Amino acid sequence: MIRVHVMYPSQDGGTFDYDYYLKTHIPMVQDLVGKALKEVRIYKGGPGPDGSPAGVVTFASLFFDSVDAFGEAFGPHAEQIMGDVPNFTNIQPVVQIDERLL
Repeated sequence: MIRVHVMYPSQDGGTFDYDYYLKTHIPMVQDLVGKALKEVRIYKGGPGPDGSPAGVVTFASLFFDSVDAFGEAFGPHAEQIMGDVPNFTNIQPVVQIDERLL
């Protein structure tokens, strides 16, 4: 199992429309990648233990069986999915693929 971690780092002047993201963007991603997507978790960044501002506004964890399964499901729709990003944020997402070790 792998996790595709899509992070939106905090930045001055950054905006994020949670309503659009949760009601439109994420359902679109789910529909496009289909059953290859095993689970989705969405998190809103919170302050640090010392009250410092969140380093990440939002991040999504998308779970797939393998890197190949992700590539096959996401690849054909990458342009459409990434093209929707400006509809909810002006923050450039950072994508990381994680492999669970424990």
